[in-house]
Amino acid sequence: MSFLPLIIIFGVMYFLMIRPQQKKMKLQRALIESVKAGDEVVLNSGIFGVVREVEGDVVWLEVAGDLELKVFKGAIDQRFDSPEETEEEESEEDSPIG
Repeated sequence: MSFLPLIIIFGVMYFLMIRPQQKKMKLQRALIESVKAGDEVVLNSGIFGVVREVEGDVVWLEVAGDLELKVFKGAIDQRFDSPEETEEEESEEDSPIG
């Protein structure tokens, strides 16, 4: 009987902390593996750029004009969609089809 509260606490911790973190890590791995040339991404450091080439675990990222950075693929935090594209997609969904 004295182990029951300990088991309940571990179960609550699993569902509130461990499981969501595992899901987040799985989604991040899928994002990193799906990055290809032409994608706009944001690095963990906050640098925005366009992927020019993917070589295994290395990504060549164009950040401005002729400036390219060689970064580790794991440094990619998220894909970045420009606001213009998002607004166009929303307006197309809202427009009546006739």
